[in-house]
Amino acid sequence: MKSKNLLTELRSLGKQELLVKEQECREELFRLRMQKSTAQLEKPSRIKELKKMIARIKTVSKQKFAEEGK
Repeated sequence: MKSKNLLTELRSLGKQELLVKEQECREELFRLRMQKSTAQLEKPSRIKELKKMIARIKTVSKQKFAEEGK
């Protein structure tokens, strides 16, 4: 159920906001990977969550760009 709420939230965002959100997720993922390499990572599952979030954002943004092209 959580992912459905998340998808509706993402679909309500504009294209620019989606790009910003994707960039924020990528930066956080980078920081977590650095923590993992130095053995300071508290929640390893957060990396997986962020990867899925980035994929969802990319999917929604592709859909928005495709709608605009029609």
